[in-house]
Amino acid sequence: MPGWLVVQVQMIQSESAGQQVSAAPGKRIYVPVDGILLLDKPSGITSNRALQLVKRLYGARKAGHTGSLDPLATGMLPLCFGQATKASHWLLDADKVYETEAAIGVRTDTGDAEGQAVELSPVRQISREMLEAALAVHRGSIQQVPPMYSALKKDGKRLYQLAREGKEVDRAPRAVQIYELEIVRFDPERPLLRVRCSKGTYIRTLIETIALTMGTVAHVAALRRTSLGQFSENGMVKIEQLESLAGDRAALERLLLPVDAGLQTMSACTLNKDEAFHFLHGHAVGHAGSGTSGLVRVYDHAAVFLGVGEVLADGRCAPRRLFTVESQANGAENQK
Repeated sequence: MPGWLVVQVQMIQSESAGQQVSAAPGKRIYVPVDGILLLDKPSGITSNRALQLVKRLYGARKAGHTGSLDPLATGMLPLCFGQATKASHWLLDADKVYETEAAIGVRTDTGDAEGQAVELSPVRQISREMLEAALAVHRGSIQQVPPMYSALKKDGKRLYQLAREGKEVDRAPRAVQIYELEIVRFDPERPLLRVRCSKGTYIRTLIETIALTMGTVAHVAALRRTSLGQFSENGMVKIEQLESLAGDRAALERLLLPVDAGLQTMSACTLNKDEAFHFLHGHAVGHAGSGTSGLVRVYDHAAVFLGVGEVLADGRCAPRRLFTVESQANGAENQK
C-alpha cells in the first residue's frame, strides 16, 4: 500500500543499530521506533484504524494510542511507539480540550451525526441567553451516565455491541470535571462550544444534557480534540504528511517527540552516575531534590531519561517505571 514503511526485501540496513537485518522475500521488517507522535486523526475512521495505518508507515512493532476518539471526531490522538507505550498510562489520565458543534432539535441513537434520528423537538432554535444559562449549570463537577454507544463493558461485552443488538442496560453515573465550557461561535441552530474536561467525559452526553436543560434535544454534529495534557494542536501531524515522507525514515523520526514528552507535568530529578546505576537495578537512591515529592521524571548525569520514580518520605527516589536507556537517548537526539 502506498506510503507504508514496510520493507519487503531480503536485506535492509538498520539505521539506529548500524546492523544488517535479514528477511525472507515478502516478510514484513520492523525497525526500532521509540517516541510519541501527535496525530491529527481524520474523520471517518476509528482510533485503532488510524493507529494501525501510522504503525505500518513507521514499520513499528509496538504502538498504542492514548484515549480513543469517535470515528466522527478529528484531532489530537497521541500515538506512543516502543518505549513510549510505558508512558501512555499518564497520558490517558490527562485533561482534554474539545471543540464541538451541537445540532439543536434532533436527538440521535448514537448521540452524534453518525446515528439515526430518534427524537425531534419543537424547540429547534435557541437564544444565546438560554445557552449561557445551560452552560453555567454544567461547569464544575457533574454526574454523567455513559452512553450505550461507548466502549465500556457490561458482563464482558462492549456497550456499543449491545446497543447494535437493540439492547439497553443500566449504567452507573460517574463524576467528571468540566473545567471550562464556553461559546466559541453562537448560532441558534448550530452553536460551537469549547470544552476543557477531565478524562472519562463524554462530549455526546454533555451536549444532550445541555440541550435538556434548555428544553430541547441535540446531538454532536462535529467534534475535534484540540489538546491533551500539555500537548497542543500546533504539533499535530496529518496522515497525508506521513505518507508523503514514506521511505524517508530520518524525516519520519524527526516528527516524533521524546519518550518523556508526555511526562512534563512531573518534576525532574537528576542522579549522579552511581545513583543512576542503583536506580536502574531497582533500588531507591537518596537524591530527590529539596521540596520534591510524588512522582518524578528521573535522568542520569548525561540527561538521559531513565524512567519514573517516586519520592519516598525519607527523600529517596524509588523506581516505579524504568525505560530502556538507549531508546531514550535516540529520542533525545531527534530533538536537537
